[in-house]
Amino acid sequence: MLTYENWQEPIIDFQVDDLYKGALEVLQWGYREYGEEIVYACSFGIEGIVLIDLISKVKPNATIVFLDTDVHFKETYETINRVKEKYPQLNIVMKKPILTLEQQAAQYGDELWKSNPNKCCDIRKIKPLHEALSGNKAWISGLRREQSPTRQQTNFLNRDDKFKSIKVCPLIHWTWKDVWRYVSKHNLPYNPLHDQGYPSIGCEHCTKPAFTMDDLRSGRWQGSGKTECGLHE
Repeated sequence: MLTYENWQEPIIDFQVDDLYKGALEVLQWGYREYGEEIVYACSFGIEGIVLIDLISKVKPNATIVFLDTDVHFKETYETINRVKEKYPQLNIVMKKPILTLEQQAAQYGDELWKSNPNKCCDIRKIKPLHEALSGNKAWISGLRREQSPTRQQTNFLNRDDKFKSIKVCPLIHWTWKDVWRYVSKHNLPYNPLHDQGYPSIGCEHCTKPAFTMDDLRSGRWQGSGKTECGLHE
């Protein structure tokens, strides 16, 4: 089994086929390799919807973890409910931070996402994912190379130093058009905010409509110089 501890550059030659661009083969390998010791950390954005559908073909009762920061858009929670209805066998875990919003405000001040967004992400996303991945060998992410300059070197299999895990990224070769073509073809439920200028959807206070389609994550943390929540750095 390929693990963080015995990592070496993978010699697995996944075929980048025309239909799935390697994604289905990578998922089949991941669940065969790790069994119950792999989880998908999903934000329920449009890429997540594609991955959930593909995962359901490979492991219908797979574990899907959503980092519930308590400050997501209501449309995101509504989308999760629709996904639960469509895929009732999936084990969707709503992972919350240790601190409630009130406790966080009492300890760090109101609206920490404004005064110190990195700290807010650490409390409400990074630490919860550490907990969710505890005891697992690998996790799945919906990163695509096209999404941003910081993601262009992502591979199917990655040694994740932050979470001491193997990060499996099946969609690296998918384009924005590929994602939408798949969702449309299979009539999949998705977050309606995507139709309102939000290509990338995170927490409500830190997400705005994108001002350029050349950078699909340009609507995240606008004006702060921040480009990632820390999960993929």
